[in-house]
Amino acid sequence: MARFCSICGRGPDYGNAVSHSNRHTKRVRLPNLQRVLAVHEGRRRRIRVCTRCLRAGKVQKV
Repeated sequence: MARFCSICGRGPDYGNAVSHSNRHTKRVRLPNLQRVLAVHEGRRRRIRVCTRCLRAGKVQKV
């Protein structure tokens, strides 16, 4: 589970990259994950958290 946020579960988003000539190729948008030392489930742990959760204050950093 390397590409998922430990708090909200946000993960990769799949779709198509569309060029100016309207050609479609597969692409992946990855969330901006940061490894943070935080209190998670009552313990100090190093978890991967997306920056949305960090900015929203959903994570209590140690």
